[in-house]
Amino acid sequence: QVQLVESGGGLVQAGGSLRLSCAASGRIFSNYAMGWFRQAPGKEREFVARIEWSGGTSTSYADSVKGRFTISRDNAKNTVILQMNSLKPEDTAVYYCARWRSVVAGTLPPSYWGQGTQVTVSS
Repeated sequence: QVQLVESGGGLVQAGGSLRLSCAASGRIFSNYAMGWFRQAPGKEREFVARIEWSGGTSTSYADSVKGRFTISRDNAKNTVILQMNSLKPEDTAVYYCARWRSVVAGTLPPSYWGQGTQVTVSS
């Protein structure tokens, strides 16, 4: 079983930055795809970013965060980072770390989820 624990959420002003971390533990396969989703109250959970290792590292982002958010991995510490810059009030949500059970996510849903961390961006 894999456990994912997020940290780094909080309250920031619009235009500010925040760094989220996801630490994985349990039965870890380091090359499996990982990513971030978010969910605002009354909204559907939406994809934010994903990182995959298949023939090299690849990343993908939702259009709404492209150019502002960066996903990366610290292999030595088995953590995934979401660096969020130029934050907007629309980014306010609970952010969830996710892990797939394949090296490429494709159309599959994540197999594991963290419990979420709150990000609030004030105007």
